[in-house]
Amino acid sequence: MIGLRSCVSSTVLVVVLGLMLALLPVSGCGKKAPPRVPEKPGQAVAPPGDLSADITGTQLTLTWTHDIDPDNAMLVPRYFEVSMAMPDDCEGCPFVFKPVGQVSMPDMVFEMLLNGTGPWYFRVQAVAEHDTRSDYSKTVRVEIP
Repeated sequence: MIGLRSCVSSTVLVVVLGLMLALLPVSGCGKKAPPRVPEKPGQAVAPPGDLSADITGTQLTLTWTHDIDPDNAMLVPRYFEVSMAMPDDCEGCPFVFKPVGQVSMPDMVFEMLLNGTGPWYFRVQAVAEHDTRSDYSKTVRVEIP
């Protein structure tokens, strides 16, 4: 009887450890994104479009457009958030974008001085009431010639 209990206990232990090891890869990794306001149809912000960069010396000027989509994204942005990333030294590592400025509506121009030769990567996001955020614009790559 004792041998049977020992065998059953060992089997249960092996099954439990096996399940724990099997679930380990799906436990998730990384950092959660900040919470977002639930979207209702049409209650979204359209992303900025036509992002372009111009460099004069070390002065960067970013410009973009923004259109309201009456069917899917009819909220008007309060401001635009400009984010910048610099590639890490490791090849294949993801870029980490950090906010570098805000531009209030109706302006759609951002200027800053760049130090070094780059490259830098920029993108813009529209932000409406209640921190409702659009998708990001396309990303532009900038280098000083």
